[in-house]
Amino acid sequence: MTSRHFHPVELIATKRDGEALTTEAITWIIERYTAGGLPDEQMSALLMAIYYQGLNTQELHAWTQAMINSGTRMDFSTLGHPTADKHSTGGVGDKITLVLTPLVASYGVAVPQLSGRGLGHTGGTLDKLESIPGYRVNLTPEEMTRQLKDIRAVICAPTAALAPADQKIYALRDATATVESIPLIASSIMSKKIAEGTDSLVLDVKVGSGAFMKDLGSARTLAHTLVRLGTAAQVNTTALVTDMSTPLGRTVGNALEVEESLEVLSGGGPQDVRDLTVALATEMLRAAGITGVNPAEHLDSGAAMDTFAAMVSAQGGDLRATLPTAHHEHQVVADRSGSVTSVDALTVGLIARRLGAGRAQRCDAVQAGAGVRLHVRRGDSVTAGQPVATFYTDDTKLMVSALELTEQMIEIGPDATDTTVPDGVILDRISN
Repeated sequence: MTSRHFHPVELIATKRDGEALTTEAITWIIERYTAGGLPDEQMSALLMAIYYQGLNTQELHAWTQAMINSGTRMDFSTLGHPTADKHSTGGVGDKITLVLTPLVASYGVAVPQLSGRGLGHTGGTLDKLESIPGYRVNLTPEEMTRQLKDIRAVICAPTAALAPADQKIYALRDATATVESIPLIASSIMSKKIAEGTDSLVLDVKVGSGAFMKDLGSARTLAHTLVRLGTAAQVNTTALVTDMSTPLGRTVGNALEVEESLEVLSGGGPQDVRDLTVALATEMLRAAGITGVNPAEHLDSGAAMDTFAAMVSAQGGDLRATLPTAHHEHQVVADRSGSVTSVDALTVGLIARRLGAGRAQRCDAVQAGAGVRLHVRRGDSVTAGQPVATFYTDDTKLMVSALELTEQMIEIGPDATDTTVPDGVILDRISN
C-alpha cells in the first residue's frame, strides 16, 4: 500500500500529454480505484489516455503488478505435479480449452484453467460447459486444489479475490470503448494468469476478423508483450499466433461446441480444431518438461476423454444426459454455384449472438442450444440451393434478426482457382 497521495486529474493530464506515470503513481491509482476511492469517470479518462498514448515497459510492468497485488495469488506448489495453463485472446467457435485441458492433464500435468464467459461476438468457455447438465463452474480454491491433485484438470471461474482490479477495470473498458489497447489487453490477461500461480503458460493470440487483433503485426506485438510480461514474472511463457478470419471447427454455440469437442476427444472432429489442440498441447507439455510425445495419441486412445469425463463428473456434470437443443432451426442455402472464398468469423459470431448463444452485456442470459452449424468451409465447392449453414434458437424473433446477416456470412466465388486457402491455422510462434 503506497502512503503518498496523488491528484487524479494531474495523473490523467500526465498520460494525456504522453508522459510516463511513475510506478508509485500507478500503484496508488489502482489501489484507489479498486477500493472505491476513485470515481469511474476519472479512471475512464485515464484509460482513454492510455488507449491513445500507450504504456512504456516500466509503466506496463507496474500496471500489471498493481493489478496482481490487488488480490490474492494462488499457490499450487504442493500438488506434486508441474502446472501449465493456456489462454486464448478470444474467437469464434473456439472450443479448444474443452479438449486441451484434459488432453494435457492426461500426461500428468496439472492444468488449473480459469476461464470466462462470452461477451460480444466471442464465445465463453464457462457458458459452453454449463450446457452440460449439472456442471458447476464456481469452485473454492480448496476444491480446485483437491481436484487438481486427483484428476489434474479443472475448468472453472476465477474467484472474486483473483486480481479484482482487473475485474473492475475490464468492465469499465468494455463500457468506454477502450478494450482494443495492447497494453491494457496484455495487463488484463497476465495479471490474472500470473496471480493464478501456474508454472508455465501458453498463449493463443488470435488474429483476423473474429479477433480483437485484426492484422498480423498487431497480433505479433501483443504476443511479444504477453511473453515478456510472463517471463518477467518467472512464468515460462510462449505464444502461438493463430488465424481467426474463419471460425474454428463447424459449430458456434454452447451445446453445439460441447458436442464437437466430444467428437475431437473421441479421435475425430474437425481437422483445424484437432491440429490447434495438438499444437498447443505440445507447447504446454514442453513447458512442463515433457517432450518426445505426440498428444494426438491420447485423443485417439481415449485417455483425454477419460480425463474429461472425470473432470466433468467431479464438477457435478452428467455426460450421460442429453445436451440441450434449440426449439427452432433454419437452413441457409447457397444462392449461387461456385467455390466458398470466405466464411467470415465476425459475422458468424454476431449471428450466433443474435440467435441467443452470446450476450451483448455481461448480465444477459444465453441459450444453451442456440448457435450456428456450418456445412461448408473455405475452399469447398457448392451448388445453388445447397445447405451451407443451419441456425438454431429458442426464439423465432431472434431467428429473424440473425437472418439479416446471412449475406455477409459466406462469400462464393466463380471457381476454386480464385480461392487461397491457408496451409494451417498457426501463423507464428513467439518465445522469449
